[in-house]
Amino acid sequence: MKRIVGVVCMLFVTVTFSFAAAPGKDSGGQPIVIKSNELQADTKARTATFMGKVVAKQANITILTDRLVVNYAEKGGDVEKVEAVGNVRIVQENRIGTAQHAVYYTNEGKIVLTGSPKVVQGKDMVSGSEITYFVNEEKSVVTGTTDTRVEAVIYPKGKGRNDATKP
Repeated sequence: MKRIVGVVCMLFVTVTFSFAAAPGKDSGGQPIVIKSNELQADTKARTATFMGKVVAKQANITILTDRLVVNYAEKGGDVEKVEAVGNVRIVQENRIGTAQHAVYYTNEGKIVLTGSPKVVQGKDMVSGSEITYFVNEEKSVVTGTTDTRVEAVIYPKGKGRNDATKP
C-alpha cells in the first residue's frame, strides 16, 4: 500500500509544486513553457485559459491536455487553482498520470483526478473512479464506485524479485 501512495505522491507532488510554485522554489528556477493553439486571458475573471493541444513543460515534467485554466487570487495574484480538462496526461520520467480532468487546489493542498484516472510508474499502476492526493499530509485516497472499482497492480522489488523474462 505504501508503494501505491508513493507512486501517486511522487508524480503529483513534483508536478503540481513545479507548475504552481513561485520561481526559485521547487521549480529550481526553471521556466514554464506552455504551448497551445490559443490563449485567452481575462483580467476581471482572473484566469488564463490555454486551449487546443496544450503542452506545458518545466524541466523533465510535461502536462498535455486539451485545455489548461489557471485561476489567480484577487489579492496578490497567487495561483488559486490549476485545472486541466480533456485528455490529461502528466509525464515525468517513468511516471505517467492520465485522466479526463485534473484540478490542483493550492489553498487546500489537494489534487483531484477524475474521468478514468490512472497513475503508472514503471509496471506499477493504480486506478479508480477518483484519485485525490493531499499534498501537505502526503497521503492519497483512491475511490471507486460500483461500476469502477479501485485497482492496483504492484510488482515486487528487491532480492527474489519476479522477473517477467523468467518462466
